[in-house]
Amino acid sequence: MIRRTVHSRFRRVYWIPPKEPLVGPCIFVPNHHGWHDGYVMYHAVEALNMLTVDWIQEFDAFPLFAKVGGMPFPAESAARRAATIRKTIRLMTTEKRNLLLFAEQHLHPPPEVLPFGKALQLMANQVPDSKVVPVAIRYELATHERPECFIAFGSPMEKGNDICQRTRLAVKALLDELAMKMRFEADSFEILAKGTLDVNERLDLRRFPRF
Repeated sequence: MIRRTVHSRFRRVYWIPPKEPLVGPCIFVPNHHGWHDGYVMYHAVEALNMLTVDWIQEFDAFPLFAKVGGMPFPAESAARRAATIRKTIRLMTTEKRNLLLFAEQHLHPPPEVLPFGKALQLMANQVPDSKVVPVAIRYELATHERPECFIAFGSPMEKGNDICQRTRLAVKALLDELAMKMRFEADSFEILAKGTLDVNERLDLRRFPRF
């Protein structure tokens, strides 16, 4: 379903992979500006071959997300959130699983990056060998029929008590860098997922002699 959705909704998903190979456990921390953020990040962590869990507030509406690492994180149940956190810590510690953490906590329009919640600091402390990796996601709908998505990975952050603020600033800087690369360094991107080309690209009648 995730692959089918991305294929039908986007023309292309592009990315700049991490500069250095990542070894788990990692905490991937992207901005949360788009409904499809979880879907495109699934493609990214799959391409990196890194098993990753993801806390989902509305998990109960579609529990099949458990098949790809989704875990319940309902706003109305502190007990279930705590259980998910404990299980995540165990998976990261014993199985080197990775965590996709939308630290802003809420999906919201760009360009602002909201202050990060306490979960990032908690997980960084509870899994001492984890690496906090900032990620930037941008969408663009302009020159093509469908939007295109661009993803960039930053370098792992140094741990510390101000990890939330420093990671937030790193995500903001990465978003700015990503915007510049989209405009002036398009060849720096690789295709992460092929979507659906524009109608004129799919059905160019000039290919047929009678036209």
